Amino acid sequence: MTRLTVDDVYRYIRGVCFKNGPPGRVGAETEWLVLDAADPAALVAPSRTRALMDAAGPLPNGAKVTYEPGGQLELSSAPYPGLVPLHEALSADLDHARRALAEGGLVLAGHGVDPVRPPVFQAEHPRYACMRGYFDSSGFADAGIAMMCSTASVQVCLDIGEDPAGAARRWRLAHALGPVLVAAFANSPLRAGRRTGLRSTRQAVWAALDPRRTLPVHDPGNGGGDPAEAWTRYAMDARVMMLRAESGEDWVADPGMTFGEWVGKGEPGLADLEYHLSTLFPPVRPRGWLELRMIDALPDPYWPVPVVVATALLDDPRAAAAAEEAAEPVAGRWAEAARCGLTDPPLAAAARACFTAALEALPRLGADALVPLVGEYARRYVERGRCPADEEMHR
Repeated sequence: MTRLTVDDVYRYIRGVCFKNGPPGRVGAETEWLVLDAADPAALVAPSRTRALMDAAGPLPNGAKVTYEPGGQLELSSAPYPGLVPLHEALSADLDHARRALAEGGLVLAGHGVDPVRPPVFQAEHPRYACMRGYFDSSGFADAGIAMMCSTASVQVCLDIGEDPAGAARRWRLAHALGPVLVAAFANSPLRAGRRTGLRSTRQAVWAALDPRRTLPVHDPGNGGGDPAEAWTRYAMDARVMMLRAESGEDWVADPGMTFGEWVGKGEPGLADLEYHLSTLFPPVRPRGWLELRMIDALPDPYWPVPVVVATALLDDPRAAAAAEEAAEPVAGRWAEAARCGLTDPPLAAAARACFTAALEALPRLGADALVPLVGEYARRYVERGRCPADEEMHR
């Protein structure tokens, strides 16, 4: 196995993580809490969910199914050439999953954090056992178990950009929009039966984890720079979460070094780099596409709205220009977004401008059919300075 140098890491990140291509494709990953319809406070074993999904056969449009450590169910779409094909395909796969689970009395619930049940670790794969061990040994035990077992999100996956300059613009805009997306879609004011005083408890949980692998890669206030170089530094400075082995019993959690230190020893290969990158969780992660990871899970019918809005704001040039102007004043307000949602006046103003730009862009993107849903969400929440968490907080 060829051993990596620092230059190898940079070349891989430049050529793979930031592989250029014209925007136009979009994908989504939707995480859901799985509840027993007869007893929403009951623990649902992943084996029960898996058996029902397996019995129902493959999803009609081939979304990838993943079972998360706390029993959450994730459906990840393929990339589609536009919003309407993605919406139609993933909606059909979700309908299939709901029918399958209903056969066993289970339902999917869209919340950023489980509002009733405490986190219970239910994973068997050594990756998750090592992840838990890493967070335990590095002082992030409570946030780690909550993140793995109680949180759920809607993730938006978009092309990097047509060239390095375009990729850098999209990278900066995605980061600047992060607090706006957190605030507009905040949906986790409760955790394990208690009010937390936050609109997005999920965002706060992620912020409480190891900052070298969960904080934003790019500081929107620093004037930009080369995103591939920034991601390389981030990856090299992050601690190695685990060392893999042929046997699950031989995996090692938290070997006590950064990836840069490991490279300095001349030990890791390409597969080790690829795996290390999969254990980094910033709110915008480059994987050959941009993965926006900061959005709370939402219930029906609104789970597509953040996908639609984020895509419109990054892919339509006129909407992107408007979003850049709107988001610039609030680019660093992650904590305010989690705590206040759209009751924070600057975030509310930015969200209104962004939703207006997105709605105007959808016909230009061939997504007229999604205007009513986005408009309904805007009228119910954004125009009133509210987010879904506000309804939960006042019930």
